Amino acid sequence: MREVLLLCWRDTGHPQGGGSERYLEQVGAQLAARGVKVTLRTAGYPGAARRESVDGIEISRGGGRFTVYPRALAAIALGRVGIGPLAGLRPDAVIDTQNGIPFFARLATAAPTVVLVHHGHREQWPVAGRLVGRIGWWIESTLSPRVHRRNQYLTVSLPSAEELTALGVAGTRIAVVRNGAEPIPARVPAGDDGTRTAHPSIVVLSRLVPHKQIEDAMAVVAGLRHRIPDLRLDVIGGGWWADNLRAHADELGIADAVTFHGHVDEDEKHRLLARAWVHVLPSRKEGWGLAVIEAAQHGVPTVGYRSSRGLTDSIVDGVTGLLVDDAATLTTAVGELLDDREARTVLGEKARARAREFSWEQTGNGVHQVLSAVTRGERVSGLIAPARD
Repeated sequence: MREVLLLCWRDTGHPQGGGSERYLEQVGAQLAARGVKVTLRTAGYPGAARRESVDGIEISRGGGRFTVYPRALAAIALGRVGIGPLAGLRPDAVIDTQNGIPFFARLATAAPTVVLVHHGHREQWPVAGRLVGRIGWWIESTLSPRVHRRNQYLTVSLPSAEELTALGVAGTRIAVVRNGAEPIPARVPAGDDGTRTAHPSIVVLSRLVPHKQIEDAMAVVAGLRHRIPDLRLDVIGGGWWADNLRAHADELGIADAVTFHGHVDEDEKHRLLARAWVHVLPSRKEGWGLAVIEAAQHGVPTVGYRSSRGLTDSIVDGVTGLLVDDAATLTTAVGELLDDREARTVLGEKARARAREFSWEQTGNGVHQVLSAVTRGERVSGLIAPARD
């Protein structure tokens, strides 16, 4: 495999970039380290260069939230005849990231296409408005499976693979390659008794958007404060919903107990995780939940929703964390963990042990296996457990 094109509506430098973008770029970096030429086509945003090289990936930017799709297709088509930002590009394979809507790259390239889906977006489409939401869900649930009926699919968890089969995608074409995780930065001590806060503390690591339901983590603080008055919540991450969350903290009367740290660098992120007693991930939907593994690296167990689907893969319920069914049981479960140091420690240490199983090198190897098969005209399925080189 000589050359690969990656398509995604955002990159990790985008103000709203998140875990799915991180997955793709980490895979790209791993492929580039193998000597594969990697190009990422994505949207532009204020302050971003049109062209940039990061970790061996050549990034080409153009278009916005919706125009990124047609502009990418045009760039691919024109590139085949030596025109435009992708001039001369001859990929052996294309990864078409479907964040609700795919690029439909197969319409513009003869290269085999792999459709990367982190999770279904049915629960999230209503945020886009009634009309756009209905169109978006039709594209995701009906049009895309039909257009890609012969293409290879790639996803990040077993529950997400089940969602795809429910939409009519043949299981024989769905490969699962789980997320990796970077090691804890050398400058930051791993979480232990010496790094934990003296007061009970909860942490949330997430983009601040409606479907992440950070409000439910705030409800935990409000519900427990009467008996744990020194309880604190650290919210790590940025997003366009941040002002609404600050206003909600005021409404609940817990503004003094919640610290919004915004987007922070890797060192600070890990320092904050190492301080926490419990990590809460109340997202409505997750494909995997990379934050679960990052918290686990510090011996911090996660409590999240079973209905999010992806967390049923990243959390081993009752072993590395807890899965609950609603906001009331979320509060109860977090309260019990805050009260029970021994249970919290046992879950945290088992989570830490499991976190060691995941690396971006393994993820890159797994995706390389999938792409190599596709270039040979083959299809792969099931959980890909890559061997190290």
